[in-house]
Amino acid sequence: MSTDTGSGGGTGLSTRTKALVLVVTALVLATTVTGYVLHSRGDAAGPTGHIALDTPGRILFRDTAHGAGFGHAATVPTTRPGGPRTDGPTRCDRLYAAHGTGICLQRGGPVPATYVGVLDRGMRQTRQVKAAGFPNRARVSASGAMLSWTTFVQGDSYLRDDFSTRTSILDTRTGKLVSNVEGIPLTLEGKPYHAADVNYWGVNFAADDNTFYATVRTGGRTYLVEGDYRKWTARTLRTNAECPSLSPDGTRIVFKKRVNASANRPWRLYVLNLATMEETPLAEVHSIDDQAAWLDGHTVMYGRARGSGSGWDVWAVPSDGTGTPHVLIHDATSPAVLTAGR
Repeated sequence: MSTDTGSGGGTGLSTRTKALVLVVTALVLATTVTGYVLHSRGDAAGPTGHIALDTPGRILFRDTAHGAGFGHAATVPTTRPGGPRTDGPTRCDRLYAAHGTGICLQRGGPVPATYVGVLDRGMRQTRQVKAAGFPNRARVSASGAMLSWTTFVQGDSYLRDDFSTRTSILDTRTGKLVSNVEGIPLTLEGKPYHAADVNYWGVNFAADDNTFYATVRTGGRTYLVEGDYRKWTARTLRTNAECPSLSPDGTRIVFKKRVNASANRPWRLYVLNLATMEETPLAEVHSIDDQAAWLDGHTVMYGRARGSGSGWDVWAVPSDGTGTPHVLIHDATSPAVLTAGR
């Protein structure tokens, strides 16, 4: 590294000074990364509430309320989602949990990166994976065995034409990590398909821990795909379907559908019946840029930005197209209903 300026007669740093700069730079980078790793495991000065990921009857979410709990994992009872919340010491930008296993995505480092933490039922980190880019989507299969996550490696929004994603899958039973699913053989509209612009995101596994659903984007279009993990194949099911989430009974998928080219209202939430392939628009008319989750077999929940841009809340709406959307949890994102563990 050199700080020489000009080309004739300029003076550069001495060899000793250069060496000192390199050492200081290395220490700063090391401190940044080390600080992140320690910070991701908890902040002694922040919330210290106990969260158990295998406690049924509670909703896990990211607290976005101003105060000491901002950015921390938190829970509320499903029967009183508007009541007092329990904030734990773990910070996450995106999180999810099922069957006593959790996943926590947090950005960190001097270069855009995401640290993916695998959490046990007591929110203790058992494994960490470093991924390129910014945190975007995260899911845990119903059994707690299969974890998936997506990061933005270029751009920071689905509204941008230049965005690029990277999606990974971790099998916690074997420890096998697929760092990028883009290499999976894809059948698009019945024909084998290969292209350099293929991007996947929003992987969601079925109860068999083998079948999964995801979004693929190529040629300027998005598709809902069904994948087979063991055979390592994927095929498109329909166009214009993003961020799928499978219902508890495995018969339906809630997804976001682009309904307008305008940047103001591009997506609506729909539910797809996998047996009939009929889709139902939900009563939520606002644009939702989230991977919705299921509160129960009849209700979906999702993060919705406030119109003033002052924060996020978790909303809920019936999955059959009836009813009226309502705020489920104020100052919250990334919800997941906790279930009993192994």
